[in-house]
Amino acid sequence: MGRSNETSGKKEVKKKQEQKRKEKDQKRALKKSEGKKSSFEDMIAYVDEFGKISSTPPDPNKITVTDASSIELEVTRNKPEFAANPERKGIVSFFNESKGFGFIRDLESNQRVFVHANNLLEPVKEDNIVIFETVRGSKGIAAMKVRIFR
Repeated sequence: MGRSNETSGKKEVKKKQEQKRKEKDQKRALKKSEGKKSSFEDMIAYVDEFGKISSTPPDPNKITVTDASSIELEVTRNKPEFAANPERKGIVSFFNESKGFGFIRDLESNQRVFVHANNLLEPVKEDNIVIFETVRGSKGIAAMKVRIFR
């Protein structure tokens, strides 16, 4: 006579899985018996004139029709007269000369910007006020063309 390949632990796991499946089937049957059927109308949501979501449709008397040709669209980010000055002003908050990197605190946004010694136009020290340009680096924003403000 051979022994069973299933250990008691495996049997208990199978029992628990079977019990969960039965409970799930019971819950599903209970939901069906309650008779709550979700229809498409129950799932529709409306947005009022203030941007709030509600379940009631908007009042047809309050609906205003706008002529699409009267809407003016304009992209301003590509226009040079609206472009921000690429040069920024900041204070060197930390600089390690032996390792060749540091951080600049931007005066406008109060953001820390990484600076590497290769991007310096002249030597800097901590608490120097500098002018720099920002570039998106592999690990975040980095300062380029850093020079002392005079």
